[in-house]
Amino acid sequence: MAEYGDILHRLPQSKSVDAVRWLSSVSAFDRFVASAVHDPDAAVPAAASAIEIHSLILAPSADSSSREHPCFHLRSSWPSSSRISALRSSPTPYKHLAVAASTLSGSLHVLFVDPVDGSIESELSIPNDRSLHAGVVSAIDLLEGGRECVTVGEDGRVNLASIGESRMDYRRVYDSRGLASYTAVRWASPVEFATGGLGFGVQWWDPRKPGGFVSQFTSNWAQGKTTGIVHSIDIHPSRKHICMVGGSAGTVFAWDLRYPQQPILLSGAGGPELLSDIDEVWQVQYDSHTLSSSVNSATSAKLLPVMMCSEEGILAVLEQGEEPKRLLQEYCAINSFDIDPQNPSDVVCALEWEAVGILMRPKAGNYASSFGRLPPSFH
Repeated sequence: MAEYGDILHRLPQSKSVDAVRWLSSVSAFDRFVASAVHDPDAAVPAAASAIEIHSLILAPSADSSSREHPCFHLRSSWPSSSRISALRSSPTPYKHLAVAASTLSGSLHVLFVDPVDGSIESELSIPNDRSLHAGVVSAIDLLEGGRECVTVGEDGRVNLASIGESRMDYRRVYDSRGLASYTAVRWASPVEFATGGLGFGVQWWDPRKPGGFVSQFTSNWAQGKTTGIVHSIDIHPSRKHICMVGGSAGTVFAWDLRYPQQPILLSGAGGPELLSDIDEVWQVQYDSHTLSSSVNSATSAKLLPVMMCSEEGILAVLEQGEEPKRLLQEYCAINSFDIDPQNPSDVVCALEWEAVGILMRPKAGNYASSFGRLPPSFH
């Protein structure tokens, strides 16, 4: 169910969709989405998982109405021998569109996608030989330009992988040797990043400074009701010292490095009653579209609005000092979402019940005009 005049289009898939990401477009008529899929009924378990590249275009409505709807066309697929644990894409294309994926078995892969036809032209990988991570790679993030990828795992390792034209190497930034576990990571600058993990912790890293993280926030923000886990981190687009964090007990809070032990709570224990039924927040992302439509949110004293998705099927926008806005209320979990950086009114969501959702929010002019249209042969 979509609210606030938004339109949700559900695109059924034949497999479970674990994650989705927009790919940076080089043309207004070529829009691609990468999805991490898994088929639990596959005859061969090693062929159960894959990364699929879809083009997104508008097709005539089946009910002969004047409204058109977006549809997926599979352009290419890359099989993975292990289920995908994290998926990222490069914010800006570098010759090709870069898609990075990690797996439950501990490997890291980078796919190079043709920006015109969506085909996967090449792939680089670090195998699951326990050298990169001794088990699950919990989270990754691809640096703008697609030349470096940071990885973290439940084994307490933090790595930086350098992506070249024909090979990929990595170096260990930190190894807690099992004393800590990391479940989220996000680049803040070309040399700094933030991580989160078990035990409510959020860390700030600068690999130029030896000895591990340079700042840390530790607090029982679930008020002892659950074992706190950070699931997602996003960095303010213009103020890298402000991190947005989402995790257990429906918690979303801002962590400002200038006041490292004074988080700003937006959701969770003691937060808004409207979101009191949320258990796990799977992802958070700053929402520039809501900012552009709200005069109040543009004031420098307030945090940017942030979008979040949950295990309870809620997609909502949170804003400091305002009531939360529920954009979607699904009957299944929303595993992940991504706001199109070039068309921030459009949001792609991975729905637990084998579907992808495309949420189209109103914007100035025709909000569907940014989608490519079907060639005459499809009409």
